[in-house]
This record gives sequence, C-alpha cells and structure tokens, in this order.
Amino acid sequence: MSENKLHATARALVQDGKGILAADESAPTIKKRFDIIKAESTEDNRRDYREMLFTTPNAPQYISGVILFDETIRQKAADGTPLVKVLESVGIIPGIKVDMGAKDLAGHPGEKVTEGLDGLRERFADYAKLGARFAKWRAVYQITDTLPSPACIAVNAHALARYAALAQEAGIVPIVEPEVLMDGSHTIERCDEVTETVLRSVYGELAIQNVSLEGSLLKPNMVLSGKDCAEQASVDEVARRTVRCLKRTVPSAVPGIVFLSGGQSDEQATLHLNAMNKLDEPRPWKLSFSYGRALQAAPLKAWGGKAANRKAGQDAFFERAKANGLATTGAYA
Repeated sequence: MSENKLHATARALVQDGKGILAADESAPTIKKRFDIIKAESTEDNRRDYREMLFTTPNAPQYISGVILFDETIRQKAADGTPLVKVLESVGIIPGIKVDMGAKDLAGHPGEKVTEGLDGLRERFADYAKLGARFAKWRAVYQITDTLPSPACIAVNAHALARYAALAQEAGIVPIVEPEVLMDGSHTIERCDEVTETVLRSVYGELAIQNVSLEGSLLKPNMVLSGKDCAEQASVDEVARRTVRCLKRTVPSAVPGIVFLSGGQSDEQATLHLNAMNKLDEPRPWKLSFSYGRALQAAPLKAWGGKAANRKAGQDAFFERAKANGLATTGAYA
C-alpha cells in the first residue's frame, strides 16, 4: 500500500461522526464476559456474538472500523461469508490486534512490557492477505508515586515504534496504544504528568523509526483521577486536562486520536469525549473513540447468549454507537 493510501485509511477511520469498535478480546477475556451472562465461550458463540455486532443495521453510520482478534479475522459468518467480507460489505474497515500481551518487565517488579515483535513482519503479511487495513498494539503503564520507571517508559515506546514501522511496511495503518492505567489512588494531576511523559517518549521513538505520522493513529487514555482517588475530577476538568496534555505532546501530522475507555463506565466515556469536542479551542487532530467494553457491555447483556435476543443486542449496540458517534462532534446530550 502506498503512503497516500495509508494516510487515506487513517483519515477514514476518524471521519466526522464515526469511531472504532474494539472487538479484539482474547479468548480468556471474552470468556470472562460470557461467564457474566452465563453463556458458554465456544467458537460458534463467539462468532455469533461478533457477527451480531457487525451486522447491526445502520451501525456503519457511526462505526468506521473494527479491531479483530486473530480467531475472528479467520472466521466465517453463519452463512459462510468471511467476517472480514461482512464488514467490508457495509463500509467498515477491518483491523487486527497484533501484540502478544503485556508480560512482567524483568528487573522492574509491578511493571509490564508488551511482547510480540518476533515474527511480526510475517504475521503482518498474513493479516494483510486476510484483509486487515489497520492494526493495534497496546502498552500499559501502572501509576504510583514512583512508577512508571524510565525503563518501562523507554522499552514500551521502543516496542510501539518498532511495531508501527513494521505495520506501515506491510501497508497497514498502526494504532499506537500507550495506556496509562486508571488503577490506583493517584490524583488527576499525577495522571496528567505521567501521560505527558509517556507520550513524549512514544513520539520520540516513532520519529527515530521513521514512522509516517499521517498514516497512524493514537489510542491513549484520558487524563483521569485514579479509580480509588478520594477526589474524582469533573467531566469538564477531564476534558480540559486531556486536550491540553495532547496538545503538548501529539504532533499535528497525526490525523486522529481514538480514545480507549479504560475502565470508565459507558456513560462516562461518552460524556468525556463529548466534552472534549465541545471545547471552544482549535485542535489539529480529530478526537474520536476506539471503545471495547463501553460499546459492548449493553449489547452483551441484552443478547445474553441467546439467538432469540439478537435484535435486542443489536438495538443496544446501535444506541451506544450512536451516542459515541454524536460525541465525536460534541452533539451528544
């Protein structure tokens, strides 16, 4: 894929009023979610659930792309059509999660490094043939008074940049996801400080690896109070601090920022995104979403693992997609 096509795909993923569905849960993660609704996590059930989401009538009005898991990108719908083709037929861009998960960082207790670079060039070639046009790689950072360490910040930034360069070599748009976790009792000020440091490191490494920023997207956390912090910041403060942090760190060449919901409730994630897009100040990039649980919790509950509830699940998914699509333009109420 030429550089111009990479740029066009990145822009298409953040077109006005649309965002990304993250449906890339690993088998253990989706099993936990199925356990909550007392549904067995079989290959057919996982296929049926995701097919239900992908075929929701009118959802493409608000969903530009879907991040798939390795199993899903190879699966066929109940009628035998590859799920990738199901998405393409309604104008949704297929993507793929390519990292192999966050593992303990040697010499740094309590910290993680994301693995999966070995053999990634070959996997990208395979995924490109299967129809993937964008990809995702997630790094995680724990906040305490002393963490994340410089080592954790540096090693994850380097891995994100290596991944991004390999993605673009394969003609695939990389979504770069450095997630500063909500877990903990830290203040919003501490989250702001850590997020800025992490993003500066990531964009320094992307420059070293010659990644074309115009053909990439950023998937960051919002600047939030820790989950256990006694004082929770208001929606407006989250919006102001998050946009200010991004303006300090994210180059204007990046076409869009697609936030993760990261432990927020469905409504919180939507309200925060909406408030950012209502701010009366210029921004060089689009602000959109790449939500997993915040888009899926309601339809998963409505579906309940039963074919008879398919329409109820789709209706619930459409409502969450619409709410967040409106939030990308500051029009959610």
